[in-house]
Amino acid sequence: MRKAWESIYCPNYISGYNPFNLKNMNKAIERLVTAINNREKIVIYGGCDVDSICGISSLLLILKYLNADVEYCVSYKVGDSYDIDDNIIKNYISFLGAQVLITVGCGLIGKEQELLCNSLGIDLIITENKKVKSIYDSVYINPSEKNCFYRYKDLSKSGVIFKLMQGIAIYYNMKSINKYLDLILIGSMSENVNDVGENKVILKEGTKYLENTNSVGLRAIKSFHGIKELKKENINKIIEEITPADSVVCKKDNAKIIVELLTTNDEDRAEQITKYLYNEKKR
Repeated sequence: MRKAWESIYCPNYISGYNPFNLKNMNKAIERLVTAINNREKIVIYGGCDVDSICGISSLLLILKYLNADVEYCVSYKVGDSYDIDDNIIKNYISFLGAQVLITVGCGLIGKEQELLCNSLGIDLIITENKKVKSIYDSVYINPSEKNCFYRYKDLSKSGVIFKLMQGIAIYYNMKSINKYLDLILIGSMSENVNDVGENKVILKEGTKYLENTNSVGLRAIKSFHGIKELKKENINKIIEEITPADSVVCKKDNAKIIVELLTTNDEDRAEQITKYLYNEKKR
């Protein structure tokens, strides 16, 4: 494992710390590798805030690159939580044929939902960043959990997802994982994370990748708004543009459109969505 890690992250090119220091990361990667290799249905679930959208989009991109059978689900915020309830599990996630469910920065409402997933043959990989103690028997990844002794506790939702992506990259010996740091940067900045520890690395390296981004969608936003220099206010402008608006189209649907923007390879479609989002903000 050490050689695999060093082949991706040498001392002169640091973009994060060993993801396997996170509790349960090895279990998550073992389950994901099985799902990827056997083309089992993977569903990614998260909220419609910018941090969640960036986490969903980046994980979706790497799984599609590995030819995984993957879908995603964006949900409304209920109160102060995006946690999954019975209706979402039964009416959408199960309908998609999920065999593995990965959450982005959220858990389940309670133990009953875990048992429901188990009864439906859905294995859970839960990622959170809230300061809670897990009640789950499923794979649970949370740097802020009391029983997790990961050094860097204040990662954003997308930051925790990037640790999962790093674990996947190590297994498959992928050397291009850092290119997704542009999305992780945007997600982290939307949550105003502290510029210290691992976040400092993400913000610094992510800015470099955003400057010359491979993302067709991010390039469309930068071009449409004339963004050339990546000053803080310009990155905040990008965040503003991919913040789902409440309008004629519901917030959840706007979030799905933004995920499409951040994952498309079609320049014309990216330009079309960028103009649509701009017009939505003006309403």
